[in-house]
This record gives sequence, C-alpha cells and structure tokens, in this order.
Amino acid sequence: MTWLTTLYKTYDELEKRNDTLPFEQQVMPICHTLQNAHIHIVINNRGEFLRAEVLEKAQIVLPATEQSAGRSSGLCAHALADKIQYVAKDYADFGGVKKPGFELYQAQLKAWCDSEYSHPAVTAVLQYITKGTVVADLIAEKVLHQQDRKLLTKWQGAGEAPTLLKTLPKEKGLFDQGSALVCWSVETPDEPQAKTWLDPSIQHSWIAFDSQNGDNSALCYATGENKLVASNHPAKIRHSGDKAKLISANDKSGYTFRGRFLSNEEACSISFEVTQKAHNALRCLLTKQSVFRNGDQVYLAWAVSGKTVPKATEPDFVDFANLLETSNIVDHTQDLGREYASQLRRYFNGIKVKSQLDDNEQIALLGLDSATPGRMGILYYRETIAKEFLARLEQWQRDLGWQQRVKINEHWRWVYSAPSLFRVLDGVYGDVLKSTDTLKKNLITRLYPCIVEGKSIPQDIMQSAFHRAINRAAYKSDQTWLWLQNVGIACSLIKGFYIRTTNSILQKEYPMALQQDNTSRDYLFGRLLAVANKIEKIALSSSETNRLTTAERFMTQFVNKPSDTWLNISNALVPYQQRLFNNYQGYDKATKTVISQITDMFDPADFTSNQKLSPEFLLGFHNQMMWLESHKVEQGLWVKKVTDTQTTAPLEETV
Repeated sequence: MTWLTTLYKTYDELEKRNDTLPFEQQVMPICHTLQNAHIHIVINNRGEFLRAEVLEKAQIVLPATEQSAGRSSGLCAHALADKIQYVAKDYADFGGVKKPGFELYQAQLKAWCDSEYSHPAVTAVLQYITKGTVVADLIAEKVLHQQDRKLLTKWQGAGEAPTLLKTLPKEKGLFDQGSALVCWSVETPDEPQAKTWLDPSIQHSWIAFDSQNGDNSALCYATGENKLVASNHPAKIRHSGDKAKLISANDKSGYTFRGRFLSNEEACSISFEVTQKAHNALRCLLTKQSVFRNGDQVYLAWAVSGKTVPKATEPDFVDFANLLETSNIVDHTQDLGREYASQLRRYFNGIKVKSQLDDNEQIALLGLDSATPGRMGILYYRETIAKEFLARLEQWQRDLGWQQRVKINEHWRWVYSAPSLFRVLDGVYGDVLKSTDTLKKNLITRLYPCIVEGKSIPQDIMQSAFHRAINRAAYKSDQTWLWLQNVGIACSLIKGFYIRTTNSILQKEYPMALQQDNTSRDYLFGRLLAVANKIEKIALSSSETNRLTTAERFMTQFVNKPSDTWLNISNALVPYQQRLFNNYQGYDKATKTVISQITDMFDPADFTSNQKLSPEFLLGFHNQMMWLESHKVEQGLWVKKVTDTQTTAPLEETV
C-alpha cells in the first residue's frame, strides 16, 4: 500500500496549491467526481426556470456518493448534477429509453437539504426538479428534441443535427438524450458565483454531509488507523470516461478473494478518506505532472511536495540543441563527451533550482495500464529522492548521449542527446508497432527502469535497432531523414549497452567524437564504409543524388561478410574516384589518404576475415560520417568547417 499512502500524503500538498492554479489543474475535493456536462440549466433562488444552454466539451467536478462515483451499471444517483434520466421527473413521459432514476435522485437531494449541512442553492434545485417539468422546459428552449412527445434517438430532420445530438455518444447508431448530463446555476441576489460546480461552499456542504454517512470502521491498511472504511473505490482515473479501477472486489462468486478470505474486507480495507484523497491526487497529477502516455499505459513521476519534476522519458530537444553551442569544443576529433557531461550537469542543476527541489525531496514513480476495461494494474512503482532521480536522468543522457537527427522549427538538426522513448520505439520496430500495441507496451515496460534506475539496456532491443539501422535498402529514397534518425537511435542504444553491460569483457565506453586511434576491426570497417559512401555521394551528379550509393545498398551484406563485400564496394568506387580525380583532385587525394590511414590500422588477418561485424561497426560508421560532414577539403587537406554540423540544416555534400 506504499503507493496509496504516498498519494494520500501528496493530496494535502496539492490542495495547498489550489488557489495558485487554474481550475483544470486543481486537485479535486473528496466526495466528488469528474464528468462531461452537456446541458446547463439556470434557475433562480426560488426554484424557477430561467434559461438553458448546450455545453460542448465541458468538464465539471460534481458531488457524488461513494457508489455513484464508481457506478458502471444499475441505477445510482449523483448528488446534484446528473443525467436527464435522473434529474427529470417527466423523462418517462417523453418516452425515455432507459429506466428512470428520478426517485433515487430526489430522495438523496432531499436528505441533503433536510440535514444540518443544507445549502440554499441545493434547496432551490430540489424545488425546481420536484415540479417535474425539466424535459418540457428543455424542449421549449430547443435544447432537447422530440417528435410526438418522444425524445428523438436519431436525427432525421433537414440540415445539420442540433448541437446536443452531435455531442452525445452513439450506441448502434442511436443516441439517448436521457444520458445528457445536467449541471445547475442558481442566480441569487448578492451572490457572485451562480455556477454550483464552482461554488466552494456547496462543495464543503456536500463533503460534510457525505462524510458522516456510514458506520463501518476498521483498520486502514494505508495509514494503520481505525477509520470509516470504503466499500467502493473511484474510477475515472486517467480521464472522465475511464472505467478501470485500481482497487475493486465485486466478484463474489468467482475467485477474487475466496479461498483465503471470507469477504473482500478481510482481503484489504482502505479508509474512505484515504482512497478518495489518493485517487483525486492521482487524477490531478496525471493532468499536470510529468506523464508519459501510450494509449491506456501511463508513467508518472511526481514530488510528494507537489513541486514540478522533469519528465523522465522525453528530453527537451530545444534545450539539448543548445547544450554545446556555447562551448568552444565542437570539433569531432575532440572529446565531446567530457564537455557534454559538464553541460548536462549544469542543465539538470538548473532544473533543480527552477523547481526548487531539495536533494532529499521524496520522488515517486508510477506506471499504470488496464488489463481489462474495468481493471487497472500497477506496472511499476518506486520511490527515490530528487538528488538520485535527477542523477539517473543525467546518467541516461550521458550513457546514451549521441548525435540525434531531429526536426526543430521546421529545420533538421543534429542534437547531442539520448533519444526520447517514442523515438526508441520507432527505431527498434518501426511500422510494426502501428498494428501491435502489446509489443509497444512491453518495450516501454522494459526500457523505463533503464531510464529511472540505471539498469542495463536489453541486448535484444539494442540488436533490433542495429539491424533496422543497417538495412538501408529498406528505406525509400525520400526517407533519408528517417534512416539518419534511426542510425542515431541505434548508436545511442549500442553505446548505452556497452557502458551498462554486466559482462566485463564487453564493457566499454565510446566517445561521441571520432576515435582515430581505435584499432577495433568492427570500428575500422565502419569507418571505411562511411568514407566509401561519402566518395560516391560527392561524385554523383545532381540528377543522381536521390539514389542509394553502393555502400548504402550493400550495408547489410557488408556487416555479414565485410572482407568480400569491401572488395566489391572498392571496385565499384573506381569510376567515382576517377570522376573526383577529373573534377576535384584535392578531394580525391584527401579521401584516398583517409582510406589508406584506416586500412593501415587493420591487423592483416582481421582485414581478410569474413567474420560478422558487431554493433560497434555502426558507431565507427556514424562517427566517421559526422566527421566528414564537419570537415571540408582545402588544397588536398581536411579543414574544420566554420559552422558545426550539429546545428545545420539537412546534410550538405560540400567539397
């Protein structure tokens, strides 16, 4: 029950901040629930109808009982705002398709008005609904629509359907106007707030009335105190239509708790106050905090104090694009990793200062998903402190920091960063994820602990990204941007895998800059292929620039049989080198010098071996590619370009 206790504590901190936040970001009061309202009825303090209007996409917080907040089937009335089916005495007279719930609604409203916690505005609503003219008044106002004293279930009139009918959900092509939810305004002289759902005095009145109902006290598993126990727990956690519950026990004939306990109370007892506050805090956090969403799957990180924390799964590429721009060390021959780490430290320190997070601030991490439409499970839960949490995020950026191809303000840029989680999904599986939601969820579940706990990168995920990146021929001619993006993602995962692996033999750290002294066979072959690719791209005429080079087409084959494939590629390069010799002799000389330098670093046995290349090959390829993009040739010598490639527009083939 740790997660429940933590949310319970968070509620009090969030409630203190309500006055400084807009309504949609405020934590909801207990004994209330969130609903989409469709109709707004305005009456006066004597219970007389004034006017009505249709609301579009309006969410309100309405008073609710423990049972009505979690209702899914059967009749159970909310306290004040509710559906036409409940609030209208004449609903059945106009052919309502569902069973009326007016008697339940009226009895509950009367009990509230007869209690010591009565409120004048609520009494006015009771006076009005007792007259039994709600549907008739709304038809007269052209809010509801009928034909022959029957509420329409299908629009057959000329022209566009009325607003309410377009707003209501359909079932089998039909809509039920009785499912439209009504909210109330009571206009009273000298009372500035007429809207009942925004009136704090009405909220406090209902909380006081509802909290004194019930007499079943027991030990609360969350607080360890004897309190009034909840028999029903809230739904609508992720959005107003969410029916999945984190805690439920309505299966009294199956095997939910039978065999170990006689009743659900013996299995688990949570106090009414705790479950209300904890679930309301969770709803609020999912609205305004750092949330990663993948359909029904959500991951949330929050500070118990209510302070803002950074999102663990999504780097701010605009900020990261500026990390190294203020640095003098931008040469790909230099150790960019050290400068990058220094800038990252400053970046995360800035986050801590901006959010006013203390080092020992309690941070909670929670992952949720729905097993069925009515059941929600906790995928992940962990507590840490702010210092450790930010350190893990910084370490993820350091371990997986690489050149990423991203689009910022309509321009493609190379940004030093770890890839976002959504980009990793695309880099690992691509279009397969569009039809396999389960695969995407499983991948996120496995990668999230790598970010927030510093766990090792799963080898199969790294290998999948690697094989997708080297299959250059699988990308269309206009998808160069996608291939470059996936190469950057794969390099990040490869780098992170080798840094974090528990296998001491494989463990190695690769800098982001080109390693000109790295004699690894795999790395050298990667460098060779990048140079061959660059030579052919420069030699191609402008009419041929969209086609793949020989190096790109043979990339997968090169990884599987590097020695034989390099012979074929080098033979295919001859006419392009001849073209360079005729047109750009300096460039021809410079590229041949690079190839000679790389081949001289090979062990002869390694150069002639056809042993399959490891993922390290892609790191050498990408580093050499970026080095070539950041340099130009002057008088047969390589010279650093003035503009750094990490901040330029699309790749330019500059001689």
